[in-house]
Amino acid sequence: MNVEDLYQEIILDHYRERHHSGLREPFGAEVHHVNPSCGDEITLRVALAGDEIADISYDAVGCSISQASTSVMADLLIGRDIDDAMALYDEFLEMMNSRGQATPDEDRFEDAIAFVGVSQFPARVKCALLGWAATRDAVARAQTAETQSSETQTVDTQTGETRAATTDLPTPPQEAS
Repeated sequence: MNVEDLYQEIILDHYRERHHSGLREPFGAEVHHVNPSCGDEITLRVALAGDEIADISYDAVGCSISQASTSVMADLLIGRDIDDAMALYDEFLEMMNSRGQATPDEDRFEDAIAFVGVSQFPARVKCALLGWAATRDAVARAQTAETQSSETQTVDTQTGETRAATTDLPTPPQEAS
């Protein structure tokens, strides 16, 4: 079996047995991305634990490349420090734009190395990047949500307790029956 056949087999294995598929809770952000050129769609959730990606879950429809790439990506990024995960995203993006000329680090890329062959086909690059772009977006949104929630805490000056700030909104009038 040659290397290209092995890479194709990795992609097909991840397509048939999608790791981390199925939306899970809790999550810090949910995004929906679509590849209009081929119709691939993904709804993806990410949960953060401090500076680490604690979980990625998704529901997707589309080609084998988009679904396999998302499965591989979730395996690679869950448990990683966010900065390292985003650096890996940049490296994957660079590989996908190399038109097959990149020589990625197999130890770092693990099964994602299989997509170096896909990078030779520009029409399929967007398919392979769909889940990665959704994850980058979800991580950014989750980080923003965490920042906003920490900014909306108040400290009771008498007791020293920290609690979430609340805004009292007027109750909408109820219709008479």
